[in-house]
Amino acid sequence: MVKTIQPRDITLLKLENLFSIKLIRDKEFFRELQDNLPELSESEKQQLDKVQAGYFNLLRYPPFLDNIVKMVVLDPLLFIGDFYLSPYCVKSEKTIEISALDEDTIIKGTLDVLVLKDQLWLMVIESKQAAFSIEAGLAQILAYMLANPYRDKHTFGMITTGGSFVFIKLIQGEQPQYATSKIFELRNPDNELHDVLKILKGITHSIISEPQK
Repeated sequence: MVKTIQPRDITLLKLENLFSIKLIRDKEFFRELQDNLPELSESEKQQLDKVQAGYFNLLRYPPFLDNIVKMVVLDPLLFIGDFYLSPYCVKSEKTIEISALDEDTIIKGTLDVLVLKDQLWLMVIESKQAAFSIEAGLAQILAYMLANPYRDKHTFGMITTGGSFVFIKLIQGEQPQYATSKIFELRNPDNELHDVLKILKGITHSIISEPQK
């Protein structure tokens, strides 16, 4: 009998057992975090500083739920980065389904946000409640990313709690491999939303520039 698992119930150990996925800690694996990152305009920096200020103001009025994370941090970040404009297409709550290697287990669930171009998967963004660690969403977002039908393409993801951000890169191949970035924190000195937007722009630009097969 086929067993269905909700992505929220999946763990890294289960993913390792079901899909043989492997963590890669070599920095060369995730060069997109370092190479060809664009510079931000002064206007973009000023808008991101307002987003950071809004986040700190909101922390004074808990509870801080995931829909508020989207409204105060995630939506403005995507807006400032022009991800609501062509050539991008943002779709929300998309149902995905993947089968394990033995085909006796199905992982089924919905995504918080998808950023797409011409039906090619560019970015998965999963927002979690601010009270949660981003580790709580890592196995879940990897399960979503494994469902990418374009298995010859690299898949990238980002998890945010509103105050913390981490990027993920997944390469499928014969054995799926993934790596994560450092954690970017709004409480760190300066405003690390600047770095987050640079990486978002850099990753999506590199994917759009890939030759189509």
